Amino acid sequence: MIQDALRDAENRMKGAITALEEDLAGIRTGRAHPALVEKLPVEYYGTPTPLQQLATIAAPEPQLLTIRPFDPSSMGVIEKAIRTSDLGLNPSNDGKIIRLALPSLNEERRIDLTKLVHKRVEEGKVAVRNIRRDVQDDMRDFEKEKLISEDDLRRGLDDLQKLTDRYTGNIDEIGKHKEHEIMEV
Repeated sequence: MIQDALRDAENRMKGAITALEEDLAGIRTGRAHPALVEKLPVEYYGTPTPLQQLATIAAPEPQLLTIRPFDPSSMGVIEKAIRTSDLGLNPSNDGKIIRLALPSLNEERRIDLTKLVHKRVEEGKVAVRNIRRDVQDDMRDFEKEKLISEDDLRRGLDDLQKLTDRYTGNIDEIGKHKEHEIMEV
């Protein structure tokens, strides 16, 4: 029973790390990468739709992204979504392709992005801690219902804490790696 709870906690913590990695992939590092814009919500026929569902995104050069909409009539709403996003990019289009030139990051922008990474990393840690709290509550309920002994509860809580420490360490490493990418000139 405790092992099932721990497996569930580990799967949920892996999910939190995956979500963090996807979130951090959308933060600029100075190099063009399709992940920078593919989750960008575009108001398409009244529905917020991720850009990757509306267009093909490519990075033909290190400082350039190209976006080729599947539906040419969506060009305007895609441009508007890019302009209103917090990416700080100015799209240009030739009627068929939207081009995003990525300017080099200045020191001030790098520091702002680093702060954003810290915020997202902390949100990831909070998610892992919330998972820990939920599983702790479940284990305490098992003990109250006499499904496990007090000793089993104590061992289970210790194992859960070790699992939590391991995943918060992983989150710290991911954050440091992203921070290093951003500060790299």
